[in-house]
Amino acid sequence: MSETPPNTLQYRFDGPEDAPVLILGPSLGTTWHMWDRQIPELTKQWRVFRFDLPGHGGAPAYPAGSVTDLTTRLLVTLEGLGVQRFGYAGCALGGAVGIELALRHPERLASLALIAASPRFGTADEFRQRGVIVRTNGLDPMARTAPERWFTGGFAAAQPAITEWAVQMVRTTDPGCYIAACEALASFDVRSELGRVGVPTLVLVGSDDQVTGPAEARTLVAGIPDARLAVVPGASHLVPVEQPAAVTDLLVRHFSTAWQPVFETSTGQTALPAAALKPVLSPAPQQPPQTGPVAEIAPVAVPQGQGRPDPYDAGLKVRREVLGDAHVDRALAQADEFSGDFQEFVTRYAWGEVWDRPGLDRRTRSCVTLTALVAGGHLDELAFHTRAALRNGLTPGEIKEVLLQAAVYCGVPAANSAFKVAQQVIREETTPQE
Repeated sequence: MSETPPNTLQYRFDGPEDAPVLILGPSLGTTWHMWDRQIPELTKQWRVFRFDLPGHGGAPAYPAGSVTDLTTRLLVTLEGLGVQRFGYAGCALGGAVGIELALRHPERLASLALIAASPRFGTADEFRQRGVIVRTNGLDPMARTAPERWFTGGFAAAQPAITEWAVQMVRTTDPGCYIAACEALASFDVRSELGRVGVPTLVLVGSDDQVTGPAEARTLVAGIPDARLAVVPGASHLVPVEQPAAVTDLLVRHFSTAWQPVFETSTGQTALPAAALKPVLSPAPQQPPQTGPVAEIAPVAVPQGQGRPDPYDAGLKVRREVLGDAHVDRALAQADEFSGDFQEFVTRYAWGEVWDRPGLDRRTRSCVTLTALVAGGHLDELAFHTRAALRNGLTPGEIKEVLLQAAVYCGVPAANSAFKVAQQVIREETTPQE
């Protein structure tokens, strides 16, 4: 296989060249081999296209920091192959790509299956914390805990070879690409947009999935107008691996019955759909879709400035990305009539006017901020900006160098206090959770 350009994805085809194209998208930390046991059956009717995430499975390590970026790379890859219309099934992060396709490129998508997926994967803080751990400790902590996230205990115990395969998949992933994928999941939130998904959708989840379980699946089904739910018993997060026969059967039934009448083959020709099977999935209950973020604190309404956009919303976004949702939610929730104006001021000017300026990247701004806080002796702020520095990509070693240089210019006593605070924060933030 020739080298993959930076704006495309590593891929493989299986199945007849003149069959309609069905794309299978992988989850974070896996490779296209997670779908191996679905291939024999699916290739009877479809030309199956599988891809690897950047830096996964030996793919070139060009990090993609958003679901939109991954989706764009997939479409560029397909354009180069002449694939215009297709069905799509994706697991977890691969499912997020499927939702993005349905929302931004509906004309390309004939039918959709979302497996172990969610309109929002946990919280942004959780995935950015995972990135901090990988940046500090490498991928070994993620690799060692992958089996308990992906499989039920019984399966992991009974299938040691598959369990070890899972560990090695994660361990051989490029750390920078893994961190970027965590950032993509951290920033992904389409809860308010699900009502615009206009293709027939199967939502499939393992009954024992502790990562994106049945509750998240029901949120998808409630929000997507033409969605059906299938819960696979005795399976956890990586359900195509743990219960391959059940997943294969559900995919065959869904794509055989829910594929729109006319679509493009891999060669660009128009074809009729695969032979129809009677649907066995019951329709989703009619529930109103979620229309907005959950537990989101609305910004205070303020008049727009003359001749320029109000920086409050941009500032709130940057503030959340740098300091974390939990910290910002706590600060805003504690604001009252006395302190509310100050919180608005900080969000608008410190974060919207300064931190959001393009002249310095966030790593550099963290270095400047840490130095200023050491000089001023602001230890409380130093603690949460040490966390922010880790989230912005500084390593513990780089933070140490900032504090050492601050000792020369700000004084040894100030740096001594700063080292104590930063050391405690770094221990808390970079110690893997067993």
